Amino acid sequence: MSAAAASTSDSCTSRHFSWLMKSCFPNPQHPHHPSALSPTTAADNATTISSLPDDILLECLSRVPHSTLPFLPSVCRRWAHLLNSPAFHLLRLRHHKLFHTLFSISISNSALFAAALRFDGATDSSWKVSSFVPSKENDAGALTNGSAFSLLSHSRLVSIGRKIYIIGRTAMLRCDTWTGTLVPKAGMTFPRKKFAAAAVGGRILVAGGCARSSVVEEYDPDENVWRVLSEAPRRRYGCIGASVDGVFYVIGGLKIGPSGNEVSVRGSRAAGPEAAHVYASSMDLYDVGSRGWLRSRAVPGGGCVVAACAADGNVYILSSHAVELSFWRFGASRKTANFGEWSRIKSPPLPAQVRLDSTVRFSCVGVGSKVVLVQVVGCIDDLLRRSGRMERGLKEGLVLVYDCGGGEWSRAADMPHLIRRAACVCVEC
Repeated sequence: MSAAAASTSDSCTSRHFSWLMKSCFPNPQHPHHPSALSPTTAADNATTISSLPDDILLECLSRVPHSTLPFLPSVCRRWAHLLNSPAFHLLRLRHHKLFHTLFSISISNSALFAAALRFDGATDSSWKVSSFVPSKENDAGALTNGSAFSLLSHSRLVSIGRKIYIIGRTAMLRCDTWTGTLVPKAGMTFPRKKFAAAAVGGRILVAGGCARSSVVEEYDPDENVWRVLSEAPRRRYGCIGASVDGVFYVIGGLKIGPSGNEVSVRGSRAAGPEAAHVYASSMDLYDVGSRGWLRSRAVPGGGCVVAACAADGNVYILSSHAVELSFWRFGASRKTANFGEWSRIKSPPLPAQVRLDSTVRFSCVGVGSKVVLVQVVGCIDDLLRRSGRMERGLKEGLVLVYDCGGGEWSRAADMPHLIRRAACVCVEC
């Protein structure tokens, strides 16, 4: 149970929730004999929430505050079923009850911590922190207790609807952002580390991060199974995934294996010495609908891709050139004339204390029409120890926001100190 959700339920929603819950069951003080019912009592019984048809009940439930959602499935099976229906999500969207929310998830040896920052309509722009510590033997606790958390280290996050899939090397968890529950799901067929992952058409695609195979896998949430889709043109490690308009992008990373073993998109052998240097700035495009690879692209000016995401119909890429960063936009909507065009845009205004070295990494997330860049220090203690002094202002969790329409950067609230070496994802919830 989310600690944040639990604290807000008592303060702002308990009275309303109590009324909803009680209305699902007949009042024991009411007479049961039809002849004993007064006209007023009969009218009250006729309008209890349990007697409403599904469409009207959905309309009522779709208007409840977000902090109430974790409790609704516990009322009865009918309510739990309705909350999982596509109609409920559409009604929440229609009533402007869904907001883009950035989730940052960190995994320790004994718990899973999550911090949420809401965009578009949030009255409070601070992070909300919660923790998940499964304990039941028949649930996610069997997977996440003790050393088993290492299976989820360096995991990738992918969101489908309100659910976040935490994909580890050989294991996967599904986190429901409405109910705060963790459920174990099938792990990938091929163990991977630092791979590319993205959701395309309600399914999850993964590529790279595997030394013994270059296959692309697809996960079907409805069947809880992984299937092999294709062979990737390059065998990468440390790559990043994104998706726009039915295309799965596999971006950046390092080359795996000896030179000269790569097969290009057209089937010819890639040049060995040259190919090894272009991986860090290259991008492979897989068309899920046609089950084929499109022409590969490369970030102009080279460099090493350190972060990437999809937002507002484009792919945004942050590239490092040793002493500076460049920020690029790739036209990814195939229905427009600028598909495939590169544009260099304003680079993120990093503070002077943030050094571009191996101790700093970035997470890039598309949040509606914005790009959120989160700076994470790999090991801040080692960095300070090497520098020999404490540097003022140096800390983990800097959050910068790029407005895709306005073309300007702004600074959001820093990530909480509790969340360390986190992975980030956007959920509409």
